[in-house]
Amino acid sequence: MLKTNEKQLVEIGVQGRVAPPLFYGPYEVDHRGKAESLPSLGGITYNVKVGDLVCGWKGDHVEPGVSAVVDPSKRGDKQNQAFNYLACAGNPAIVVSGGAKGAKGTVIGHHGGVEHVIIDFKDRDLARMTQDDKILIRGFGQGLEFVDFPSVHAFSLSPAVAKKWGLKADAKKRTIDVPVTATVPPEAMGSGLGAQPAATGDYDIMTSDPDVVAKHGIDQIRFGDFVAVLDHDNRYGRALRRGAVTIGIVIHSDSVLAGHGPGVTTLLTSADATLRPVIKKTANLGRMLKLGRYATTKRQ
Repeated sequence: MLKTNEKQLVEIGVQGRVAPPLFYGPYEVDHRGKAESLPSLGGITYNVKVGDLVCGWKGDHVEPGVSAVVDPSKRGDKQNQAFNYLACAGNPAIVVSGGAKGAKGTVIGHHGGVEHVIIDFKDRDLARMTQDDKILIRGFGQGLEFVDFPSVHAFSLSPAVAKKWGLKADAKKRTIDVPVTATVPPEAMGSGLGAQPAATGDYDIMTSDPDVVAKHGIDQIRFGDFVAVLDHDNRYGRALRRGAVTIGIVIHSDSVLAGHGPGVTTLLTSADATLRPVIKKTANLGRMLKLGRYATTKRQ
C-alpha cells in the first residue's frame, strides 16, 4: 500500500443545497453549426447515473445524480469556492433537511464554471429530495500526498478512494501504476485548459472529431470512470507538458458545443512519467464504492 500523509489531513464539514437546473436556451449553436435546445446542468437528475455512458444523451453537460451549490446566485464567492474545493471524490454526504433528511450519498467530483458538486444518491432518496434540501459533506482529502513519490500531486481525492483504487508502486522504477478505463490524447482536451487551480472544477474532452472519439474509445467512457490525459500537467493549472500525465474522474456528459465534451475532475498529476496509466475497463468509482448502476442494494 502506498504511504500517504492521511493522518495530517484536515476534515471539514461543508454544507450546500440542491442546485436549480440552468437553461441556456432558447438555442445554442453546436460545433457543426446546428441550433440545439437541450436539457443541461443542475437539479436532481433521476435517470442519468454513475456507470452510464457519457455519450448519447439528448442533453448537454448533464450531471448525474444531484448537483449541489451553496448559493446559486453567488457561485463565484468564497463560500461556494470552499464548498467546491473541500468536497473530494469519495467523500460522504448526508441530507440534513426536508423529506429526504438522513439520506446518504457520495461525492463524485465537481464541475467548473457553474461550480457544482456532483453527488450520487440512491433512487429511493432522489424521489424524496427537493431543490430546497440541504446537504452536508465531510470534506476530506485536499492536501493528500504520496510520501515516497513527491512528484505526484493529488487533488480532490479522498484517502479512502486512494486505498481502494488499486494503485501499485514500483520502487525500482519509481512509478505508480494507475488503473484507468481510457487514455485521452493531449489535443483532445478543451474547455478548462489554463484554469487554476486544478483542485476545483474540471476540464472537457472534446468530441467534435469522430475519428479521435472512435480511436480512443471516448464514446465508451462512463460517468465515474477514471481516465488518463496524456502530456498534461495539472500541478499549477491545466497545461500541455510532454511526458506529463494527469488522471481524473468523469463527472458530466458529452456536449454539442465546440471545445466541450465529457468533463474530467483532476485527481492525480505528475510532470514526469511517475504515473503509469494501466487500462482496466472496471476502473470506475461506482464499481469501487457500489454507486449508481453498480449499487448492490435494491433500487426503488
